[in-house]
Amino acid sequence: MSGPSMLLVPTVNVRTFRPANVRRILCVFPAYTEAFGTSDHAFPLMGPVKAFMPPQGILLIAALIPREWEVRFVDENIRPVEASEFAWADAVLVSGMHIQRRQILDLARRAYRAGKVIALGGPSVSAAPEDYPEIDLLHCGEVGDGTLDLFRRLDETVARPERQIVYRTVDRLPMTEFPTPAYRLIDVRQYLLGCVQYSSGCPFTCEFCDIPALYGRNPRLKSPQQILVELDELADGGTPSIYFVDDNFIGNPRATLDLLPHLVEWQRRRDYTVRLSCELTLNVAEYPEILKLMREAFMTNVFCGIETVDTDALRAMSKRQNLRTPILQSVDTINSYGIEVAAGIILGLDTDTPETPDAILEFIEASQIPIVTPNLLVALPHTPLYERLQKGARLNSGEGRDSNIEYLQPYETVVANWKRVIRETYEPRKIYARYATQAKKTYLHRKRPVRPLDQLSWANVRRAVEVFSRTAWRVGICSDYRREFWKMTWRELRQG
Repeated sequence: MSGPSMLLVPTVNVRTFRPANVRRILCVFPAYTEAFGTSDHAFPLMGPVKAFMPPQGILLIAALIPREWEVRFVDENIRPVEASEFAWADAVLVSGMHIQRRQILDLARRAYRAGKVIALGGPSVSAAPEDYPEIDLLHCGEVGDGTLDLFRRLDETVARPERQIVYRTVDRLPMTEFPTPAYRLIDVRQYLLGCVQYSSGCPFTCEFCDIPALYGRNPRLKSPQQILVELDELADGGTPSIYFVDDNFIGNPRATLDLLPHLVEWQRRRDYTVRLSCELTLNVAEYPEILKLMREAFMTNVFCGIETVDTDALRAMSKRQNLRTPILQSVDTINSYGIEVAAGIILGLDTDTPETPDAILEFIEASQIPIVTPNLLVALPHTPLYERLQKGARLNSGEGRDSNIEYLQPYETVVANWKRVIRETYEPRKIYARYATQAKKTYLHRKRPVRPLDQLSWANVRRAVEVFSRTAWRVGICSDYRREFWKMTWRELRQG
């Protein structure tokens, strides 16, 4: 007689969890502190645009919420949560970054006044849970078993806990099992850019970066088919430009080469009506096959962390990928494929000297990079930089300052240099000249639509007319640099 049969119990994960109770979940993304990088200054020119990009993380969570539960989403960069929405909700789920900490805490206070339990996830709390002692439920790490535990708790009760509860993800959900983010809950036309994520993680170990500690050095991947579904949903919703928010689009070059032919075919099917862009490392210049396919996929813009032009500083911060080829040569190579480079620059490095601002400004002039984002060095938790400065007693609270670092140069000097670089970089005459150079150096090499007249849809024509009319009024008439604007505009119109 055979022994008792073994019953195979299906493994439950966050995607297959079925709750016992019905809940109403309010997902909220907090407002950003207004900054150059969020492009707030451009929104008045762009018609319905009110925010930078859809928040991928919280929209993914919204898509994972059990289908038996009701879900609503509010992006406070577009509008604040209303009292009636707090009253409707059983629980409030929030995600955010370090720059949003003040707004996260304000959101929590409003939820508590309404008597609601609040759960916080995302990169900020994952890196520094100690910064959020006021929050009821913390979700640390990526989507996975920690998310399942959080959902189980909300299914069991939506009462606020007596003490904070922390859920940590150990077993991450494979990205190939991620659902499409809940774009159905947003109007993508209200965002400057749409966004998708193909990979998570970066193989490099830059001293100031927390990506390897948070997401790993071996990039995890979605399938190309998942990306195409997301691209279609965003494009069908009316977004004209989509950004790949991967930590490093070429973190796994083989995976990039696997994806790009699918993007090329997608663009051919849509006749290049959507511009693509991404963030990647400067060593993409070493991969002509990738650059060629990026051009064919209508990847028109990339953001590169150039950080500094000082080779000793690059070595000190372990950014050796920027040392393999001269930086100017790499930028020129990328431009030759019709791809415009935007650059991140850091001030406040230990290697900075009184000559550093001049060197940065000379590089910007030589490279003709139009968009540069100068930043002050900040020490993020779980980075080699943070650990080094902590051991050297060179960290402060950051309260009332733009950084938590005790720089080797006086703080006031570093800030003055930072402001000078921003001021001189964005002198109207200089930035218009850089764009004029890009028109000749870069844009002429871009992929052209097979049927250019298809671009002349009523929606595209109306959008172009609206943007130009707003720009002409705000910049060409109301600004104090209108003369430079019209000089460049007429020159480019004459040259076609």
